[in-house]
Amino acid sequence: MTEGDRPNPSPGYERFVPVERVIMVRGEAYRFWCPPDVDALIDEEAFRRDERIPYWANVWESAIVLAEDLAAMDGCGRRLLELGCGLGLPAVVAARHGFQATASDYEEDALEGVRYNAGRNGADTLAVRLIDWRQPPDDLGGFDLVVAADVLYEKHHAVALVGMLVRTLAADGVALVADPGRARAVEFEPACRAACLTVDKRPARRPLGAIDGPAIDVYRVTPPAAFRGRDR
Repeated sequence: MTEGDRPNPSPGYERFVPVERVIMVRGEAYRFWCPPDVDALIDEEAFRRDERIPYWANVWESAIVLAEDLAAMDGCGRRLLELGCGLGLPAVVAARHGFQATASDYEEDALEGVRYNAGRNGADTLAVRLIDWRQPPDDLGGFDLVVAADVLYEKHHAVALVGMLVRTLAADGVALVADPGRARAVEFEPACRAACLTVDKRPARRPLGAIDGPAIDVYRVTPPAAFRGRDR
């Protein structure tokens, strides 16, 4: 798979018997197809081998908040990378708003879902990429905007995510990391500062119009001055 892969509705994804969920993002309706039962997708052997849990199979509130932020921007061809994209709502919204967007995950099933949904939501320019944060490819280059929604589940995730931000942020790039207040998220800011990244946490909020559910923190991360002049 290459960064130039383009979405095609994948018949293989239909094995999950996906159901439609309509998600409103700043007045625009996105029709996302999600597997109906996340728990039914759990593979105990995959978890024992590599801690794989199918978090990808839902569109979480953090993804909606991040998508709302992106929908308020003009991408103007800027490069955007979504890390741990799951079904990729932020990346799909970004592609619809002019970003040169890439959705990435380490689960091929997730990327199959991204292709399936991108093709149904006018995001035909969206690229997909299979990426394991522990062994990232050397050809990613620098992105103007790097985003991640609800990816801080385990103790080691904060350091791994920061490592990816250091690797993928352009010299003047910005990262937006959304989290619903998970316990492991407290390790993210210290990990950023240890890597000389500047991090600011915005006031938590719910998706627009929501009256219940978790309030989402969004961390804004920028690289140090030492990044200036780094090749893309």
